[in-house]
Amino acid sequence: MVQAYILIQTEVGKAHDVAAAIGKIPGVVRVDAVTGPYDVVVLAEAHTVDDLGSLIVSKVQYVPGIMRTLTCSVVNL
Repeated sequence: MVQAYILIQTEVGKAHDVAAAIGKIPGVVRVDAVTGPYDVVVLAEAHTVDDLGSLIVSKVQYVPGIMRTLTCSVVNL
């Protein structure tokens, strides 16, 4: 299993709607609204890096209200 944190900037006033929509996507483990330069932080997981990329590009980034995402892969040190 591979995991990544997805940091999301939303349109003003859209953080709640974005978090709710993303929480319904299969493969999303956790969704939190946060303060700071990002509005929503998501923990997602998939079987392969390619599956994770597909989840992010074809599902998460299509949620209305998202302006920008930054994906941070989890590494096991």
